[in-house]
Order: sequence, then C-alpha cells, then structure tokens
Amino acid sequence: MTKVLLTGGSGFIAAHILEQLLAKNHSVVTTVRSEEKASKIREAYPDKASSGALVVVIVPDIAKEDAFDEVVKISGLEVVLHTASPFHFKFKDPKTELIDPAVIGTTSILRAISRSAPGVRRVVVTSSFAAILDESKMTSPSHTFSESSWNPVALQDIHNSPATAYRASKKLAEKAAWDFVSQQQKPSFDLVTINPPMVFGPVVHYLASLDSINTSNERIVACLQGKWREGGGIPDTGAAFIWIDVRDVADAHIKAGLEVPEAGGKRCFTTAGLFSNKQIADVIRKNFPDDASKLPTDETKGGELPDENKRYKFDNSTTTKLLGIKWRSLEESIVDTVKSLKAHGA
Repeated sequence: MTKVLLTGGSGFIAAHILEQLLAKNHSVVTTVRSEEKASKIREAYPDKASSGALVVVIVPDIAKEDAFDEVVKISGLEVVLHTASPFHFKFKDPKTELIDPAVIGTTSILRAISRSAPGVRRVVVTSSFAAILDESKMTSPSHTFSESSWNPVALQDIHNSPATAYRASKKLAEKAAWDFVSQQQKPSFDLVTINPPMVFGPVVHYLASLDSINTSNERIVACLQGKWREGGGIPDTGAAFIWIDVRDVADAHIKAGLEVPEAGGKRCFTTAGLFSNKQIADVIRKNFPDDASKLPTDETKGGELPDENKRYKFDNSTTTKLLGIKWRSLEESIVDTVKSLKAHGA
C-alpha cells in the first residue's frame, strides 16, 4: 500500500479522498488548520488513527513559505495530494485572502518536497475549471474548452469581480506548479492537476454543518429551504453550467496519483456534463415529494441552461479515457446530496 500526504484533509473534496484512501488500506498523513478539525477526523477513524495508518498534522497557515516544511519530512511518503486552497467569495482583499494562500501554498509545498521528500514520486494538485475557462468566450458556441485550455486572467485583473479573483487564484496557483516542475533540472517527482467545475455530492458527516457548507452545494441547501420557491423564481444557473460529483473528483485524485502511471504530466478535466438549477429543482421534486410545499413547481420560471447559441462547448474525452471513470449522473448526485444535507437539518 502507498503512503500518501493529503493536504487540507477537512475540505469537501479532501474528506472524500481521505475516506476512499483509507477504504483502500493506504496509509495517510493529512493536514488541517486546527486541533478541532484534527480531532473530528481522528474520532471518525479511531482504528486507523490508533494503528498509525492515519496521522493528522496541524498546519495553521498554508500561506506561509515554510508551512509544509516539517510535514513532508515524515518518512515513507510516496505521493502527495495537495487540495488545500480557499474556495469562497467572502473576502475583502483578494490578494491576501485568495491569491497568496493558493499560490504560496502550492509553491511552498513543491519546494519542500523537492528539498526534503526524495521518496515522493508524484504530486497531484487540485486545480479547477476556473483555470481552464476564458471569461471572454463564456457565451461563445464556437469555442470548446478542453484539457489544453488556459484562462488568460492575470494578477492585475483580480479586482474586476469576486468571481474573477477566484478564477485568478486557481489559474495562478496551477501555472506556478507547472512552472516549478519545468524549471527543475532533474525533478524528483512528476505533476498532475485535477480541474473540476461545479462540485456537488454528499457531505462527509463528521465535518458537515449547514453554516459551513461548501460553496457548490449552497444552492441545493437554498432550494431545500424554500428560497427557490419564494421571490423571483429559480436563480440563474450561472456561467459554470458543467459539474462533477465529489466522489468522482476524489476517485480522479486517487487514480491520477496512485493508480494510473500515464497520468504524470497531465491536466485532468473532470466533468460529467451539463446541469442547470432547473434540473436540480426537478430532481429534488421528483425524489422528495414530501418537500413539495417548499420546492419550486414545474411551472416555476428560471434556472434554465443558456440557449445553445450562447453556450460554450467542452471536451474532456482525454481525461475520461485516461482515468477510466464512469461519471455519476446528476440525479444520483443530487439525491445523495439531499439525503446527506437532510441529516444535518436542511
């Protein structure tokens, strides 16, 4: 079995990666920002924690240059899955709250591995569709986004909007990772990036609360709470109208990091296809009829996909073939998400 360093272990995606790694009997060292989060993870896997198969290390500030210097010195590490990076729009200063943690967190761990972890053969970095898309082509039906596409956003653009700042953080962090590896004369490890769009799926029970729900799932909570039935109808789906289930994203990290040698040096664009807020509402109404009084009716307006003549195209066939994952359906993902959210009071 493989010894893996998983950063940001309490995150939405990372918690599923951790669950899947331990289920496959891999040994995991994971980092979190506080003892409170560390304790929850240890309590969720008491046997693994007591046997040493799971070690939780506190790294309080990933934006520090030396944040990961000590944890990478743990003996026996073979693969690093770096998921720790902020995803939210609740910031005042995008440079210090988004860009720096994303970029410095990524480059500092790569430097630390290069310096102190000679046994690491592969590093997988969680990036995003945000690093692929081009805002100027979001309504272009003649443009196709793929694994080879790069967002042209630059640091000087981060004050344009919160969404642009977030996209810049993901693009700049991923670009910094590829630049780091390419500049090494004899890199001791190769690199893979995972680039998901909107990520739905069930929350991991021991970490979840409705107050701290991941950004993508917030819209499902809003629907369940009746907010889509009130007011002006179902909200606009937004520019990111492709999606993936969190369990498939976790599987992609593990396959790319541990199971598919050919993934080295590749960007993996993980998406199951199109979705709309209207489709989400329809799935919830069909599968949870007891909640009908809170949900939009089939006549409720809004939340449709953009017209085809205002919709970009995408092609992730290279990733699908490389990783060999059969992506979950939207209905399965939303039903499982709702069940998990209901367990936490939604």
